[in-house]
Amino acid sequence: MFNRLKQLLSCLILIGSVSVASAVDPVQILQSVEDTLNAPEDREALLTMQLIDKKGETKNRELTLLQKGPDKRLIRFLSPADVKGVGFLVLEDDMMYLYMPAFAKVRRIASHVKNENFMGTDFTYDDMAQNDYVEDYTPTLQEETDQHYILELVPKPDSEIDYSKLVMWVNKETRLPDKVEFYDRSGRLLKVMTQTDTKRIDGYLTPQHIEMEDVQDNHKTTMDLKNVVHDQNIPDKRFTQRYLKRF
Repeated sequence: MFNRLKQLLSCLILIGSVSVASAVDPVQILQSVEDTLNAPEDREALLTMQLIDKKGETKNRELTLLQKGPDKRLIRFLSPADVKGVGFLVLEDDMMYLYMPAFAKVRRIASHVKNENFMGTDFTYDDMAQNDYVEDYTPTLQEETDQHYILELVPKPDSEIDYSKLVMWVNKETRLPDKVEFYDRSGRLLKVMTQTDTKRIDGYLTPQHIEMEDVQDNHKTTMDLKNVVHDQNIPDKRFTQRYLKRF
């Protein structure tokens, strides 16, 4: 009788352990982040951007953002004059294109350039396009708090990621990354991204304020989203090289 009770208790403990493990499966958590980020059919927004150097001096920029699904994105600079009309297009299969009005030519972003900083900001070209975390990273759960799942994301061997790892604080309620740490190839902390002022717009959770700080260069880029509108049925023709050249 005693042995049977021991066996029953062991089974209950095992079942409980499996249940807890499945509840905090890191791949499922990361997939929920990706699903939340890609939930709108499309999105249009005005972005105000600040570049802040180590002396505290700032440069202000204004951009428009068009996004459709997880794979189509177009960013265009409205001001100041030295970057006005510059456009950045992201398409399926990591295809990226940059349009510079001064040269009146669309240039494809090569793989080795994707990890360089985008237009003097602290975001790389790949950062600006990144939404497919599950495809590119293997996640493990490092810690769980009352508010966050803290995941460590290691690039998969076949991915073209320049970071050695990311550490992501996933908000349990919103399933959005409140904070992400980016580590360079030597394992040192390189950048920290934070997302705040999350609001529900047209039914979709949307961070209004994003900061990316390069802790090694003591430089920061902030972005504020304004006039956000979702699900307008933006036509595919607006995500083409031909449209990229229009301004």
